Amino acid sequence: MKRAAWKPAAERRNDLLRTQRSWIAEYGEEPSVRELAEAVGVSPSTASLHLTRMREDGIDIGTRGVRSRRCPHCGR
Repeated sequence: MKRAAWKPAAERRNDLLRTQRSWIAEYGEEPSVRELAEAVGVSPSTASLHLTRMREDGIDIGTRGVRSRRCPHCGR
Protein backbone atom coordinates (compact mmCIF):
# COMPACT_ATOMS: atom_id res chain seq x y z
CA MET A 1 0.00 0.00 0.00
CA LYS A 2 1.34 3.41 -0.95
CA ARG A 3 1.25 5.89 1.90
CA ALA A 4 -0.15 9.35 1.34
CA ALA A 5 1.89 12.45 2.08
CA TRP A 6 1.47 14.17 5.44
CA LYS A 7 -1.71 16.20 5.78
CA PRO A 8 -3.25 18.12 8.68
CA ALA A 9 -5.69 16.11 10.79
CA ALA A 10 -8.72 18.11 9.63
CA GLU A 11 -7.90 17.46 5.99
CA ARG A 12 -7.32 13.74 6.63
CA ARG A 13 -10.66 13.51 8.44
CA ASN A 14 -12.40 15.19 5.51
CA ASP A 15 -10.78 12.61 3.22
CA LEU A 16 -12.10 9.79 5.42
CA LEU A 17 -15.61 11.25 5.46
CA ARG A 18 -15.71 11.83 1.68
CA THR A 19 -14.34 8.36 1.01
CA GLN A 20 -16.86 6.74 3.35
CA ARG A 21 -19.77 8.53 1.66
CA SER A 22 -18.60 7.65 -1.85
CA TRP A 23 -18.05 4.02 -0.76
CA ILE A 24 -21.65 3.80 0.45
CA ALA A 25 -22.90 5.33 -2.81
CA GLU A 26 -20.88 2.85 -4.87
CA TYR A 27 -21.27 -0.38 -2.86
CA GLY A 28 -24.45 0.22 -0.85
CA GLU A 29 -22.80 -0.58 2.48
CA GLU A 30 -20.31 0.97 4.86
CA PRO A 31 -16.61 0.16 4.40
CA SER A 32 -14.55 -1.60 7.04
CA VAL A 33 -11.79 0.39 8.74
CA ARG A 34 -9.20 -1.48 6.66
CA GLU A 35 -10.99 -0.74 3.40
CA LEU A 36 -11.38 2.90 4.34
CA ALA A 37 -7.73 3.20 5.37
CA GLU A 38 -6.54 1.62 2.13
CA ALA A 39 -8.73 3.91 0.03
CA VAL A 40 -7.38 7.02 1.78
CA GLY A 41 -3.77 5.79 1.90
CA VAL A 42 -3.18 5.57 5.65
CA SER A 43 -2.62 2.68 8.03
CA PRO A 44 -5.66 1.08 9.68
CA SER A 45 -4.47 2.29 13.09
CA THR A 46 -4.26 5.89 11.85
CA ALA A 47 -7.72 5.64 10.30
CA SER A 48 -9.09 4.15 13.51
CA LEU A 49 -7.59 6.99 15.56
CA HIS A 50 -9.14 9.62 13.30
CA LEU A 51 -12.51 7.83 13.32
CA THR A 52 -12.47 7.66 17.13
CA ARG A 53 -11.69 11.38 17.39
CA MET A 54 -14.41 12.20 14.86
CA ARG A 55 -16.94 10.19 16.87
CA GLU A 56 -15.85 12.02 20.04
CA ASP A 57 -16.47 15.31 18.21
CA GLY A 58 -19.99 14.18 17.32
CA ILE A 59 -19.37 13.13 13.70
CA ASP A 60 -20.80 9.62 13.57
CA ILE A 61 -19.03 8.01 10.63
CA GLY A 62 -20.11 4.41 10.33
CA THR A 63 -17.91 1.49 9.40
CA ARG A 64 -18.65 -2.18 9.06
CA GLY A 65 -17.78 -4.08 12.20
CA VAL A 66 -18.44 -1.22 14.63
CA ARG A 67 -21.22 -1.95 17.05
CA SER A 68 -24.05 0.50 17.25
CA ARG A 69 -24.29 2.57 20.41
CA ARG A 70 -28.04 2.02 20.43
CA CYS A 71 -29.82 -0.37 22.73
CA PRO A 72 -30.78 -3.49 20.74
CA HIS A 73 -34.08 -3.68 22.63
CA CYS A 74 -35.47 -0.15 22.56
CA GLY A 75 -33.32 1.54 19.90
CA ARG A 76 -32.19 4.41 22.14
